[in-house]
Amino acid sequence: MAKNRDHVAKRLKALDVSPAYMGYDKKTTIRNPKGQVRKKKSEYAAQLEEKQKVKFVYGILEKQFRGYFEKASTMPGKTGDNLLSLVERRLDNVVFRLGYASTRREARQMVNHGHIVVNGRKVNIPSFQVKPGMTIALREKSRSIEKFKANIEANEAIPVPKWLEYDKNNNEAKVVAYPAREDFDMPIEEHLIVELYSK
Repeated sequence: MAKNRDHVAKRLKALDVSPAYMGYDKKTTIRNPKGQVRKKKSEYAAQLEEKQKVKFVYGILEKQFRGYFEKASTMPGKTGDNLLSLVERRLDNVVFRLGYASTRREARQMVNHGHIVVNGRKVNIPSFQVKPGMTIALREKSRSIEKFKANIEANEAIPVPKWLEYDKNNNEAKVVAYPAREDFDMPIEEHLIVELYSK
């Protein structure tokens, strides 16, 4: 399986993305501290950077991301909104949003190792698409693992997106709707991605 091994802090700075969007509160880098920054970007550079930003934050490689775009373009509604909905509904992202993991990378590992169940059945595919009506929870055997308990406690104050309904008593969530455009907390100009792929 292909993996993205980019240095997190360097890529975040290069793409001008806050570490908080990826669950990293204290990631820093001294990359090019006094270097000259090219202020004016070309149209293509702006489009490419926007695509790279979404790919990096969600941990998606090019082939899979293009597949999401092609699927989004065949769905009813705006292609950009559909694209964001598809990446947001990935199981590893849902695990991160629920606070089971501190970062999406950690969430992806949790899914890969079989710690997550969907509708009571173990799912170990991070890109699995959740849909309204599905329930997501930690596997019964995994609930006693100290790392996961610490994550849930540490992330308790972080609000869960409106499209997810979280039951704290049972550590279980239900997908109640598809993600809406306003549910994305990271500033993304998705129309630039659509323009890039439409060329």
